[in-house]
Amino acid sequence: MSEQLDETLHFGKNWQQQLAEAFTTINDLCHYLHLSPDDLPVSKAAADDFPLRVPLSFAACMEKGNPYDPLLQQVLPVKAELFAYPGFNRDPVGDLPAATRTGVIHKYHGRVLFINTGSCAINCRYCFRRNFPYYDLQLSKQKEHAAIQYIQEDTGISEVILSGGDPLLLGDTRFAKLIRQLGSIKHLKRIRLHSRLPIVLPARITDELINTLVQSSKQIIFVVHCNHANEINTRVIAACKQLKNNGIALFNQSVLLKGVNDNVAALCELSEQLFTHGVIPYYLHILDKATGTGHFEVPEAEALVLIKHVQARLPGYLVPKLVKEKAGAMSKQYIL
Repeated sequence: MSEQLDETLHFGKNWQQQLAEAFTTINDLCHYLHLSPDDLPVSKAAADDFPLRVPLSFAACMEKGNPYDPLLQQVLPVKAELFAYPGFNRDPVGDLPAATRTGVIHKYHGRVLFINTGSCAINCRYCFRRNFPYYDLQLSKQKEHAAIQYIQEDTGISEVILSGGDPLLLGDTRFAKLIRQLGSIKHLKRIRLHSRLPIVLPARITDELINTLVQSSKQIIFVVHCNHANEINTRVIAACKQLKNNGIALFNQSVLLKGVNDNVAALCELSEQLFTHGVIPYYLHILDKATGTGHFEVPEAEALVLIKHVQARLPGYLVPKLVKEKAGAMSKQYIL
C-alpha cells in the first residue's frame, strides 16, 4: 500500500482513531520523514523522560528530508533536553502554589484554570507543563464536583479556562456535561478553551463538538496554539472555518522558539495566515523556563527587536502582544 494511500485512509478515520495512530517513536517518525536518526541529535533518554507523540496530521506538514524543519524541531526529543540550563525549573510559571485543593488553579483575579486532563494530542518539547504532576492535580471525575462547587461559591470568578493537557481530549459526553455544568453557574460570563487540537488534530472539530459549544449559555472563547505558518494546512483551515462560522471567537497563542519562528519573516507569515483564516494573533510568549526546554530560549532583548520589526511590517491588528509569565504575578507581563 502506498504512503499516499495510507494517508488517505488515515484521514478518513475519526479523531480517536487518528490519535491512536500518532507517531510515538523516533525511528517511525524519522522513517516517515525520510531521515536517519543517526544523522540527528536525538535522545532516547529525552524521549523516555517526556514521550514523543506526533499525529500524522501534524507530521504531514513537515518537509520530508529536512532535519531542520521548524515543525520537526518542536517535537523531536534531542540531547539538549538533558542539559541543565541556569534558571530553568520544573514549575516555571508558579502553577503549583496557585493550585486549590480541588485541582483548580486560581492565579489571576476573576479567572480560574481547569486542568481537565494531563494528556495532549502532541507532546511539544518546549511545553511549560512537561514536568507537571498531573496525576495529583488533574480534574478526575471525582474531583470535578468539588471544582464546580469552588467556582459556584466564588462569585468573583467570571471566566473559566479549560486547559491541561488538552481539554478537547475529553470524550464528547464528559466534555458536554462539563460545559453544561459551567453554564449553570450564574456569575460566569465566559468559558475559554485553550487547545492545540484544531492545529495538530483538526478532525477533533466535529459537528457534535460544535453543537456543544454553540448551545452553551456562556460566551465561548477559543484560543488555539500555532507557532509556524507551515502548521496551517487545508484540514486546519476547515476546522477553524467551522468554528468561526458558528460564531466562536478564535485567537492564537504562539511561543517564540529558537530554530522554529525566531525570525521576522516567519512571525509575519504566521500572523498573515492566521488572520486570513479567521484567527486573531493574540500572544507571542517568551519561553517559560521549564526544565528540558533551555535550547529553545530566545533572549528577551532579541525578542523585543524581533517584535518591533514585525510591528514595522504589519498593521497593528496582526501584531501579537509580546508577553511573559512570571511566577506569583497577578497577570501576564507585557514586554511590548
